[in-house]
Amino acid sequence: MRLHTFMICFLGLVSMVSISSVSASETSKSSCSALTATGNSEYPPFLWRDATHVRALHGVNRIIVDELSQRINIPIELMHVGPWSRAQTEVRNGRVDLIAGAFYTNERADYMDYFTPVMLHTSSVVWQHKEKPFRFERKEDLETKWGVTVINNSFGQAFDQYAQYNLNLLAVASLSQALQMLASNRVDYVLYEKNPAYAYVNKLGLHDVLMPVQPYISREGLYLTLSKLSPCNNTETKRKIVASLQEMQQEGFMAQALNKGIQEWEALGHVGLALP
Repeated sequence: MRLHTFMICFLGLVSMVSISSVSASETSKSSCSALTATGNSEYPPFLWRDATHVRALHGVNRIIVDELSQRINIPIELMHVGPWSRAQTEVRNGRVDLIAGAFYTNERADYMDYFTPVMLHTSSVVWQHKEKPFRFERKEDLETKWGVTVINNSFGQAFDQYAQYNLNLLAVASLSQALQMLASNRVDYVLYEKNPAYAYVNKLGLHDVLMPVQPYISREGLYLTLSKLSPCNNTETKRKIVASLQEMQQEGFMAQALNKGIQEWEALGHVGLALP
């Protein structure tokens, strides 16, 4: 059974928030004294949950958000609110202001603004069972197979649209569940970002069972996004965020945060991660 959900895409109507697109003539809806943020908590080294403080998130994106908070002089509370699908729902409904790390899709752009420049880039791959590999050279090679990913996960607008109409792709609540389904031969492959899945494969003791294969299915930017229903979605706040992200990128802070986040993950006793 294939996925055939109808979606109307108007890429030209979607705005990326940059210095040039935040008009000085706009009227701010209100001031902003504090922001809340969330993200995908199964996403090391970018984000992962604290074992002792269940709402706390750590990782590369946490380092970036903390630095951004200092530069814009607005406190940002980055917290776990549930599975990745729930995190997106909380931002969609305006109960949480920011997502710290989301791929661009037209559907998501309907309910949140994307800030440029991107924080980082990451690659998504096909994971296979080592005992049941199959030829994979292009996305069309997946059409006769059954795959699984995480609910509401994205691989970029182009691949998402292709998968929607051409792939037999299941969706489950967690990355751990998806990988265990592949390990038990219940599906033929898992689609997920390379480094987060690599971290979980090792965490679950499946490094001798599962493997990523080339080529990548996509390489996408991880954006900071702001809910369109957030009370902090105003000109002044957005201008501060964009200016600070530009400064951080120019100073090389994003690359430094990536290295530091990987070191933090490794310090917890996990197997080292391959850089994107």
